[in-house]
Amino acid sequence: MGITVQALTYYPVKGCAGTDVESARVGAMGLEHDRTFMVVDTVEGAFRSQRVLPAMAAVRPEVVDGGRALRLSADGTESLVVAVDPEGERRPVSLFDKPVGHAADQGEEAAEWFSDVLGEKLRLVRVPDGFDRDGWGETPGKVGFADAHAVLVVSQASLDGLNARIEAAGGKPVPMDRFRANIVLDGCAQPHDEDLMRRLEFKGAAGPVELAHSVRAMRCAVPLVDQRTGLRAGPEPVRTLATYRREPAYDNKVSFGAKAAVVHEGTLAVGDAVFAEWYGNGAPDPPRPAS
Repeated sequence: MGITVQALTYYPVKGCAGTDVESARVGAMGLEHDRTFMVVDTVEGAFRSQRVLPAMAAVRPEVVDGGRALRLSADGTESLVVAVDPEGERRPVSLFDKPVGHAADQGEEAAEWFSDVLGEKLRLVRVPDGFDRDGWGETPGKVGFADAHAVLVVSQASLDGLNARIEAAGGKPVPMDRFRANIVLDGCAQPHDEDLMRRLEFKGAAGPVELAHSVRAMRCAVPLVDQRTGLRAGPEPVRTLATYRREPAYDNKVSFGAKAAVVHEGTLAVGDAVFAEWYGNGAPDPPRPAS
């Protein structure tokens, strides 16, 4: 049958729950609405994520009214609908201690809601019009508030291979949502085939979309977080990944999935056929940029 798109997910607020969709517009910075918003502290504008606030996983943002509003929900608190303000007060923001420009603040109600839910003084900001941030890697591309790349691709075969190892060691398998992929591929012949795909062309009824390899995805503590409860549930899958997926060039972090840049914009749909251009000798990931 070949390789097809099994699932599509975007994450409206960086670090919070995702939205599964049957189709998605793909622009230069990835799936429409993906990481359009970000939660930052009130002192330096530094981003917050599940690395330090795992409860973010249980915050459920929903894009409503054609993107003109954002509904925020979490257990134990009243939902809030925020009118999106692309012209909000500009606030300097940073990712991993690096300034990435200015973002549009989304007002006091959103700030109070996130502060109450997550127990820290926080602001909600949005990618402003005209935002221009470079990714990095073999094909850098453009990126919004994602860590450093537009799209994260993972294959079902990679998860199946990982879970087989976890179960062989007496553990419980983990779901795909631990890895917060944008695109899940079905039909790959081997685990981690996505590492070896130089280019991915998606051909569906809405026309082609093309991605190019940026770098393998290095994983941190986020895969340890149960994405339904917002509680850390480790040591899997990181413990098992560490037995066979360490990357010496990246401080011995473990990798799972591949990050990609958008080189041809369009619309993706679940079930679309995927045509891959493969590397001959593995994906030659570039050195990590100097901090």
